Amino acid sequence: MRNLFDVTQLGRMTLKNRFIRAAIGEKATQGQVNDYMLDLYKNLAQGGVGTVITGFTLVDETEKYPHMMAFYDDSFYDGHKKLTNLVHKYNTNIILQLVYVGSYVMGDPTGIPILAPSVVENLNTKVIPQEITIEQIKNIQSKFAEAALRAKNAGYDGIEIHAAHGFLLSQFMTPYYNHRKDLYGGSVQNRARMALETYEIIRKAVGNDFSVWIKINVNDGFEGEVSLNDVLYLCRELTQKGINAIEISGFFSKFSNDSTSFFRKEAEQIAAENDTAVILTGGNTDIKEMTEIVNNTKIKYFGMARALMKEPDLINKFQKEFI
Repeated sequence: MRNLFDVTQLGRMTLKNRFIRAAIGEKATQGQVNDYMLDLYKNLAQGGVGTVITGFTLVDETEKYPHMMAFYDDSFYDGHKKLTNLVHKYNTNIILQLVYVGSYVMGDPTGIPILAPSVVENLNTKVIPQEITIEQIKNIQSKFAEAALRAKNAGYDGIEIHAAHGFLLSQFMTPYYNHRKDLYGGSVQNRARMALETYEIIRKAVGNDFSVWIKINVNDGFEGEVSLNDVLYLCRELTQKGINAIEISGFFSKFSNDSTSFFRKEAEQIAAENDTAVILTGGNTDIKEMTEIVNNTKIKYFGMARALMKEPDLINKFQKEFI
């Protein structure tokens, strides 16, 4: 019988349990790791979680949102190195989540080129973006790879590509946002191309011994959203190309406060089809339910964000309950 405190192996990473702190927004200082963040991660690591995914981290210097972490050049290296050293003291892994925001603006967009697959008003921010060119696509993919290599050199155990929650890579998969007529639009094979190429260029940069994960939406919560069949195609392609883990998320606002394990059904189907680690994120608060899931499905790990923000030591409490 499997349990939530099994020690498992994911590539070259050893995970002391199946709990993963899912990414959530944090308060950097001009993109730099600060003391507030170091205290936050120390509390999480001390609290027993096996692996921490950082808040989203900018890969491109054109997106200057000061309260988001950044790693688009070496000026951020010392802060990231301090963070990885701190978390590793507690036998905890740390994954750097990388993002290009696009039209889901996370601050003052003044002077920033707002890029998206097509000129479609963002449903959340009401921003009308520019259509990204092929040259800009290739440049952003290179930025992801460069940031991933910096992460490896700074001691991270892996990186996660943020292709969910309406950020740029997510929008390429979503028909509402993607009206392109070229190789990046139309069929699911074309709409998935941005995420797949970004993964491939990262893998080439960091090598096969470094963990590369991806976070994806299984739904968007509006008309013209990504379909589950599209997501299944993307997951199969990523698995064939050697992705180490796929984190499943989606439109979570529709769930009530007492809902649990929001995207179980979709994650279960993805896990059944793919020989790669699947992380279920969203509403994971019931230890008995998670134990049932890990024993009756191929889902291997559980992402938790808000629950751990409220109680950084929740995993230690779970372990006492389990024992």
